Amino acid sequence: MKQLLLGLMIVAGFTPCHAAEPAPKPEAAAAPSAGAVDLRVVTSMGTFTLELNAERAPLTVAHFLKYVDQGHYTNTIFHRVVPNFVIQGGGFDNTYKPAPAPAKVVNESGNGLVNARGSVGMARTQDPHGSDAQFYINLVDNAELDPNKTRWGYAVFGKVVQGMEVVDAIGNVATGSRGPFKEDAPLQPVVIQRIERIAKP
Repeated sequence: MKQLLLGLMIVAGFTPCHAAEPAPKPEAAAAPSAGAVDLRVVTSMGTFTLELNAERAPLTVAHFLKYVDQGHYTNTIFHRVVPNFVIQGGGFDNTYKPAPAPAKVVNESGNGLVNARGSVGMARTQDPHGSDAQFYINLVDNAELDPNKTRWGYAVFGKVVQGMEVVDAIGNVATGSRGPFKEDAPLQPVVIQRIERIAKP
């Protein structure tokens, strides 16, 4: 089975989380109105569009949008790329310096959204509620990241609705050792130039 290495991590990766008493939950963010929120993700390799599901994942969407509106993702990188698995970003700038992200969010895995190809979810530490600003996009169906009776899953909160070919291209870049990462880091940085809301007509 594919090793779960998607953790929030500073140097290590996404580790599986087994059922245990969770740490005290962080304070929940205010939920936005139910519905969808569209975001444009502009990268050094092209642009793609995310549709966030504020009905199924209200706390996660509100949390992510807070970082978006603060400009947190500007000039961060996709620091981890695993072909046929995920691309992960939002935690480091283009010099591999960690991007401060103190706010955490309650884990909303089990909300009916699954880790299918093109879905976007929150990376986290082994703490089920350890997600800060790092996110990932599934390059393939990754059912092993969904919750089950013995462990927490990784919360999905949206999907790519346009530009999946850009995501696939990022998922196929050459990787190796860069910055604090011994593997899986793009050898040529893939920069998230900005993430911005798309105004509804």
